[in-house]
Amino acid sequence: MAEMNAKSPCDGLLPIAAGDVHLSEIPMTLMTSISPFKGQTAALSEALKAAHGMALPAPNRATGRDGARVVWIGREQVMLIGPEPAASLEAHGALTDQSDAWAVVRLYGEGAEDVLARLVPVDLRAAVFKRGHTVRTMLQHMSVSITRVGDSAFQIMAFRSMAKTLVHEVETAMKGVAARDAS
Repeated sequence: MAEMNAKSPCDGLLPIAAGDVHLSEIPMTLMTSISPFKGQTAALSEALKAAHGMALPAPNRATGRDGARVVWIGREQVMLIGPEPAASLEAHGALTDQSDAWAVVRLYGEGAEDVLARLVPVDLRAAVFKRGHTVRTMLQHMSVSITRVGDSAFQIMAFRSMAKTLVHEVETAMKGVAARDAS
């Protein structure tokens, strides 16, 4: 019988650095998509706050911190990242385990905004895209979720099947920014 070993989406691809910018994989953790049942948004938010200390975020926002975060990922849908969802949430929304479906990376360093400016059609400068802001957008040809998690740090989520392409595209942009800055 073949022996199967679990591998992270970016196994063997990360970490990498170019200039002052770094890309690393965020360790695999529980990820649960949550969609409120009709008329249950407020109740779900209260249940989430009681169980995990984080309310449902507004559109294009995230709540929480590293290790326990709720990220808006679309209309009437959020992703609980980190903790196991409390059973009390099931009365107010549909919960689906997404733990193996996503690649999650962290892009950080002084040139991180410049790297992303080469890849996404969204203004991610700190003046307009503050800590806790999140967006669903295209990174080149991939659908991604980008959340600002620090002054010069972003969490990027892409479908697991696109992990190698995600790393390639970001690394290429990182090298371009590093080469520009070295001139």
